[in-house]
Amino acid sequence: MNSFNFRSATPSDTDAIAQVYLSSRRAFVSFAAIAYSEEAVYEWMHNILIPESQVTVVERDNKIIGMMALSTTEGTGWIDQLYLHPDAVGQEIGTKLIERAKVELGSPIRLYTFQENQGAIRFYERHGFKAIQYRDGSENEENCPDILYEWRV
Repeated sequence: MNSFNFRSATPSDTDAIAQVYLSSRRAFVSFAAIAYSEEAVYEWMHNILIPESQVTVVERDNKIIGMMALSTTEGTGWIDQLYLHPDAVGQEIGTKLIERAKVELGSPIRLYTFQENQGAIRFYERHGFKAIQYRDGSENEENCPDILYEWRV
C-alpha cells in the first residue's frame, strides 16, 4: 500500500505544484484551454496562490502528486483548486483531500467545476456536493459552462 504525506505548501513547492496542475488540466480538462502561459501559472502560484491561500500538497516518495487550495469568504469555505497528477487518480487521494477540506473548513463548502468535466462531477457528487447553480461560462476565464456545487452538513 502506498503511503501519502499531506502538508502545507511552501514557495519552494511552486514548480512541482504547477506541474501537477498543468498535467492534470491537460489530461482531464483539455476542453478548457488554460487562459495563461505556463510562466504566468508559475508566477500566480508562487506570488498569489501559495502565500494567500491555504494550500495543501500530497506527496508520495517525496514527490508532489496532488494539491488543494482552500479559502473562506463571508463564512463560506471554498475549494478553489483540487488537482492530482494523472498517475495518482483513483487511489483515494482526492477523497482524503475532500475529507481534509470538510474538517478544515466546516459547512458549507462551495466549489466550481466545468459542466463538461464528468469525472469531477461524479467525484464531487459522490462526496455529498449538490449542484446549486449552472452558469454559461461568461464568468470564468476559460469561457466554459460551469456548475457551482455546495456541501452542507
